[in-house]
Amino acid sequence: MIDPDGFRPNVGIVLMHDDGRVFWARRVRRDGWQFPQGGINTDETPLEAMYRELREETGLLPAHVDVLGATPGWLRYRLPPHAIRHRDKLVCIGQKQVWYLLRFRGLEGDVQLDGTDCPEFDHWRWVDFWYPLQHVVTFKRSVYARALAHLAPHARAVAGALAVPEHTLPVRVVGQARQR
Repeated sequence: MIDPDGFRPNVGIVLMHDDGRVFWARRVRRDGWQFPQGGINTDETPLEAMYRELREETGLLPAHVDVLGATPGWLRYRLPPHAIRHRDKLVCIGQKQVWYLLRFRGLEGDVQLDGTDCPEFDHWRWVDFWYPLQHVVTFKRSVYARALAHLAPHARAVAGALAVPEHTLPVRVVGQARQR
């Protein structure tokens, strides 16, 4: 499903340990690390899609998590030109996402990355809350920054200000030409 503007509806999941660290996973057969995310089916709400993606990508069930917060609307990112499949019937230029912050309530053994025929991830670890901003693929950094900035107060309420310190987003100058 792709909207009229070329964006695929999607959910992003920030799974947080009580100490403020977040779940960070490596994509299968790639060197890229990211948060769990996935598309929303036409018959699903974003919340339903989030729980489905959580189960498919991490093996976790609703009983393993508490929903702490969500972004109030869509956050968008564009794919780099080489990743756009122009030959497809519907051309997807990027994703629009609703992001969820989940508190992990399970045991580490509950995480099962190989629960589907086509696993998304082959390794995972806990990282500091803001770590992903510098380590996710470049074209996703802006959406990660906006999602984490919105979800940080919810995370701070659980883990505390030392575990999830204030973070300032880089200011983007509007109307100024890019230097090449």
